[in-house]
Amino acid sequence: MRIIFMGTPEFSVGTLEALADAGHDVCLAVTQPDKPKGRGKEMQPTPVKEAAQRLGIPVFQPKRVRDEQCVEKLKEYNADVIVVIAFGQILPKAILELTPYGCINVHASLLPKYRGAAPIQWAILEGEEVTGVTTMQMDEGLDTGDMIMKEEVPIAEDETGDSLHDKLARAGAALCVRTLAALEDKTAVFEKQGESPTAYARMLDKKMGNIGWNDSAVKIERLVRGLNSWPSAYTHWNGKVMKIWKAGVKKETEKKEAPGTVTAVGKDSFDVQTGEGILCVYELQIPGKKRMEAGAFLRGYALETGTVLTGE
Repeated sequence: MRIIFMGTPEFSVGTLEALADAGHDVCLAVTQPDKPKGRGKEMQPTPVKEAAQRLGIPVFQPKRVRDEQCVEKLKEYNADVIVVIAFGQILPKAILELTPYGCINVHASLLPKYRGAAPIQWAILEGEEVTGVTTMQMDEGLDTGDMIMKEEVPIAEDETGDSLHDKLARAGAALCVRTLAALEDKTAVFEKQGESPTAYARMLDKKMGNIGWNDSAVKIERLVRGLNSWPSAYTHWNGKVMKIWKAGVKKETEKKEAPGTVTAVGKDSFDVQTGEGILCVYELQIPGKKRMEAGAFLRGYALETGTVLTGE
């Protein structure tokens, strides 16, 4: 098939590569404009732009995809279908209906669950044991189009936002190739979405990582995993931000301290009282230092039982 591909972040790259490897004619990659990054504010191309250039695919970076000149440019390519995955702009009806097969989206959840911008992380935050990817025919709603295919992906007990991202990217790439084959040979089955049983998977922000020690240890441990590697879960120790990268859950002893209190300091970890249960911290980071095992931190810094970790 002749494909216009629309995507921006690393999550989209695997699907672009899979479509090219499957022999499709990816005639154009549409991605967000380059953005300044780092201390030097040098312009940084999107991961999709870098992949497209490596594959020899022309790149188009419109500031506003809704502009008429953008729609007219896409028409010039006479594509059979537009594949959209994490593009970053809402598509107008003129683009949704531009090609014979419309716009096919790869979404990182088992729709209608977790519609929205951050379905990967929210599946972990909410304690799901299974998530997956869904291909759908896009409409003018937000992740509300007719579903075509799904692929389930189990969530491991130690799953992080990063590791699940990579699993779902691979699953989505393979599912997209299968979906296009089904569209082409007329075997695709379209299923209407019902109401979503979960809250909208809203975009992540840094404040979400602020640990509320009144929450349960189970909830905080999921926060640590779900927000790894961005925006990360954090608390405050000795006037400094302490990011927590890896933690576990213990049952609390009969004696219950105030939430946020360090209840025990071992050789390779330390325990913190929560609203329900104990959080055992295994890996952390403080300002100016790299991520480190808790044991390395404890050998370099004095952390005593009774110390209270605080929120903002």
